[in-house]
Amino acid sequence: MKLLDLIKSRRSIMPSQYNDMPIDDEQIKLIIEAANWAPTHKKTEPWRFKVLRGESKNNLGDFLAEKYKEKAPNFSEFKQKKLKEKAIKSSAIILICMQRDPLESVPEWEEIASVSMAVQNMWLMASELSIGSYWSSPKLIDFIHEFIPLQAGERCLGIFYMGSHDGVINSREPSPIADKVLWFE
Repeated sequence: MKLLDLIKSRRSIMPSQYNDMPIDDEQIKLIIEAANWAPTHKKTEPWRFKVLRGESKNNLGDFLAEKYKEKAPNFSEFKQKKLKEKAIKSSAIILICMQRDPLESVPEWEEIASVSMAVQNMWLMASELSIGSYWSSPKLIDFIHEFIPLQAGERCLGIFYMGSHDGVINSREPSPIADKVLWFE
């Protein structure tokens, strides 16, 4: 039941909830190691990660804010400022990427699913380490290749913000599982 308790306790903890306590490199390595154990069809292991710390994470915030200003049909200074603040408030940011199997031996959705499972492993490990984390997938990730080099066939699926927090987490009660399951005999 310890695993179920961990799964139940996993939450999106936003950068605005992070404090100034740094996350050390060993904790980040554990989080990434957990990701590497995700299931993968035909062993394609499509997950790729770009870890940003210090100035590089702040540069990402600046890049996203400027790209938002350039591309937003309904520009909001508030949203632009939030993009910068998320990066500044985070102790580390991991860009979640997928490297498409060059042979396309499995459907793309299966590789996206594998990356998603890798991120769930990251989230659970972060929760176990009492590190707040949040997976964001703004439309702006389509431009990440302008910020950081990607390999041929690689694309960014999201931004994983991480930071220490003071432990005040909102509870969540999902609707009953019985409403989502049909049994057949």
